[in-house]
Amino acid sequence: MKCNVGGIDRTLRIVVGAALVGATALSYLPVWGYIGVVPLATGLLGWCPAYLPFGFRTCKTV
Repeated sequence: MKCNVGGIDRTLRIVVGAALVGATALSYLPVWGYIGVVPLATGLLGWCPAYLPFGFRTCKTV
């Protein structure tokens, strides 16, 4: 798993994912809000499987 998520993309994924999960845990959103686990996980891992088929990469190459 090479890093393919970086920079602002990674930060936005973590913030949006945490906000969705937090809002759902506090009952501001229905249960579908737990879908925020997906962007949260991809942001924390720095790897998104959906980017692979398209060859997208938002992190700097090493």
